[in-house]
Amino acid sequence: MRGKLLPLAGLYLVQGLPYGLQSGLLPLLLRARGFSLTRVGLAKALYAPWLLKLAWAPLVDARGSTRAWLTRSTAGLGLVCGLLAGLPPSGAGQTGLPAAVAGLLLLLLNLGAAVQDVALDALAVQLLEPAELGPGNTVQVVAYKLGAALAGGAVLALLPTLSWTRLFLLLAATYWLAAALAWAAPALRQLPRPPHSEQRPRTMHLLRDVLAVPGTLWTAGFVLTYKLGEQGASSLFPLLLLDRGVSAPELGLWNGVGAMVCSIAGSSLGGTLLAKHWELLPLLKSVLRLRLGGLACQTALLFHLDALVASLGPGTILKGAALLSLCLQHFLGGLVTTATFTGMMRCSQLAPRALQATHYSLLATLELLGKLLLGALAGALADWLGPHPCFSLLLILSALPLLNLGLAPSILL
Repeated sequence: MRGKLLPLAGLYLVQGLPYGLQSGLLPLLLRARGFSLTRVGLAKALYAPWLLKLAWAPLVDARGSTRAWLTRSTAGLGLVCGLLAGLPPSGAGQTGLPAAVAGLLLLLLNLGAAVQDVALDALAVQLLEPAELGPGNTVQVVAYKLGAALAGGAVLALLPTLSWTRLFLLLAATYWLAAALAWAAPALRQLPRPPHSEQRPRTMHLLRDVLAVPGTLWTAGFVLTYKLGEQGASSLFPLLLLDRGVSAPELGLWNGVGAMVCSIAGSSLGGTLLAKHWELLPLLKSVLRLRLGGLACQTALLFHLDALVASLGPGTILKGAALLSLCLQHFLGGLVTTATFTGMMRCSQLAPRALQATHYSLLATLELLGKLLLGALAGALADWLGPHPCFSLLLILSALPLLNLGLAPSILL
């Protein structure tokens, strides 16, 4: 199993780089070159290819092997990074590549990264045995988070000495090494090619065929809703703590570094428990109950603070409880994520080989949409309803996945 997990860890680490680059590092690089805040904000449009993975997932299923798609897309990412290294964008008072052309290259970078994501997930579905899904999804989640933290955090610390050109040369070299790993790793080379008759899914009825896979409708509904309450609370609660006296540096430490460490620890524990033959759905039920209890404590703490008109000043017990609750929720969130991704792969393994990339991409896209939905709307809901009704609503939404588990099909048990 180690021969499978090590190359997957390296490839998922590389897969996390674009997210960290664009969420943490790219805005600072663009601003440093004189771009307006509006133009820096418009860089969020670069995420569009990630929401359109279903457009090319059928091509990954239909033409060639997943290993070939993975190798070519990763090498293509290295090529685009090489072009970006030699052609930095022009800014205020600086010469260089026109911003529109640089934006197009960055969009191609995201397109290649999204294709790589489809191919790597499909390869993992085909490569891992059912008993290996727990450790495999731990590697997936943890390595991706580390890659994002490396690109958005560690590289950010080197920003004073790391120019645009050096950054993208470093990324190009990393992608080319990852492409060599994808092509040469013995465990990936042994992956059998599907029979020729299976390489072309029936495109006229593709969605019908995907939804006909046993357990798909339930899994799709679960991944769309399992993060609603948690994602809304995790984006809103730190802002409410800031309003009540917690300093920005403290929140940055606890909700940044602390949250990442706790999330990785939770993901690792989830994989360990699944590797020790814990049943997936009972594990999910236990963790979702704990998560619901943690959110109930956060809601009660918020009501208590406002009833006392209390401030979370230095050294108060309430502040410590609030910050620890943040870390606990991220720990449980990491555990839930690993278990859920294991269930997604288990469901996709029930699909014919010629549909597996499309099937898993559908589930992954719905999972992303579910996380983005309430994370983006939480602030507006709090302004409209008020913090207390908003957190009460989030508490109700966090109970929905528990109700869904009671309807889980037996084939996923």
